[in-house]
Amino acid sequence: MIDDRLDSGGLLAQKLAGYRERGVSRVKLGLTDLDGVIRGKYVNLDKFTGLMERGGGFCDCVFGWDTDDALYDDARHTGWHTGFPDARYRLLVDTERWLADEGCPYFIGEFTGADGGPHPLCPRTLLNRVLGRLAEHGLYLRSGFEYEFFVFEETPHSVRDKGYRNLKPLTPGNFGYSVLRASAQSDLFTGLMDYCGSLDLDLEGLHCETGPGVWEAALKARDGIEAADRANLFKTFAKAFFQKRGLVATFMAKWSMDYPGQSGHFHFCLIGGDSLLGGDTPTGGAGPTGGDGGSAGGNRFFDPDDANGMSALQRYAVAGLQRYLGDYLAMMAPTVNSYTRLVQGAWAPTAATWGLDNRTAALRVIGGGGSSQRIECRVPGADANPYLAAAGTIAAVLQGIEEGLQPDAPVAGNAYEAEDAMPADDKRRFPGQLRAAADRLLASAGARGILGDEFVEHFGMSRHWESREYERHVNSWQLERYFEII
Repeated sequence: MIDDRLDSGGLLAQKLAGYRERGVSRVKLGLTDLDGVIRGKYVNLDKFTGLMERGGGFCDCVFGWDTDDALYDDARHTGWHTGFPDARYRLLVDTERWLADEGCPYFIGEFTGADGGPHPLCPRTLLNRVLGRLAEHGLYLRSGFEYEFFVFEETPHSVRDKGYRNLKPLTPGNFGYSVLRASAQSDLFTGLMDYCGSLDLDLEGLHCETGPGVWEAALKARDGIEAADRANLFKTFAKAFFQKRGLVATFMAKWSMDYPGQSGHFHFCLIGGDSLLGGDTPTGGAGPTGGDGGSAGGNRFFDPDDANGMSALQRYAVAGLQRYLGDYLAMMAPTVNSYTRLVQGAWAPTAATWGLDNRTAALRVIGGGGSSQRIECRVPGADANPYLAAAGTIAAVLQGIEEGLQPDAPVAGNAYEAEDAMPADDKRRFPGQLRAAADRLLASAGARGILGDEFVEHFGMSRHWESREYERHVNSWQLERYFEII
């Protein structure tokens, strides 16, 4: 299980010696579950040595329960019937980060099969598998996430004591892009940027969004799986940053119907050399470098001879997203709450429309030459697991490329009007609630072919569970509407 780059020449011994010289006695590790929640632990250096040499085991209940640690009632992969055995995992050497305030390093872990091969349910493994299929066409992903989140003058205890009502936002009123708010809270703004930079989670931008206490953070683009790694770490460590300061941040899709929802927009392009397209689009060099700069390969979405800079490959990608994005919606809108955000007039899409620099469309094609030609998928919410959001997006892109699909005309103006004109059964329309989105994923032959039957079945089951959990609870709306009058 140990990475050859660390093992060669006794590098593990060197690293351990370096830790001991610095007085480091422990290591923190984390693995990501289906919902994007990082589950992990501290281990001492002896245990860490064993994990690096032989891999480790982590109770596979993390694939058998929900965000409240309630066990699924219909899981085949794990459950009471399997005895909840350990799932194997390995630590990824290249993901080491130094947690200065904890005095120890942090490593990302990845679940594996019992034989060391891919784990069928691991979100990180799943995205790697999708990227591997992309690489078969000589194409590589370069991407970045941006997140909206609300910050409150609350604690994890106080929000529960208040029943999540009458919460006090960090700042009052609607004040998007406010220099005043950012300046008054500069210690927090600059502190978060510095904290993220120290964790190799560099933010390209950070500003106030419209709404009381809402911020938006854009992470710098990275090649391959790094963007999703950093997005997932950002969500957890940003919450930790605020909680250490007596504040609470939420990434749920919509915490109040009085304000817009919270997005997790996904910006991406494809880079690399020749692919199955046989040279129809501009070619570049080899694959990604994984560094800050671009890659050895060119931006395959850019064509200097096209009026909008769109290559044939980018058109295939847009068309694939238009036709198939709805099949993967449950991976981008994974909670019951997600669908309160995906409503017309709330800056969130309800169908797979596309447009040129059009923020009312689901798919915003952004021009600007080889350095910036890309697609912004505006469908994922801030609540989505970034590994799964990226995997679902690229799976739809792959179908468009492999089938040679062509998009319809771009939407000019209000995309909601275009959605209203679509037939009721148009596949570009998104399911309106989680259960329907799970059903569509389960029925998708393309999703099964790319993601695997076991993942689709298990994830679909987990979303059905989530829907049933909601349906069996009485909420405040029902009490207020029915308690006295009905």
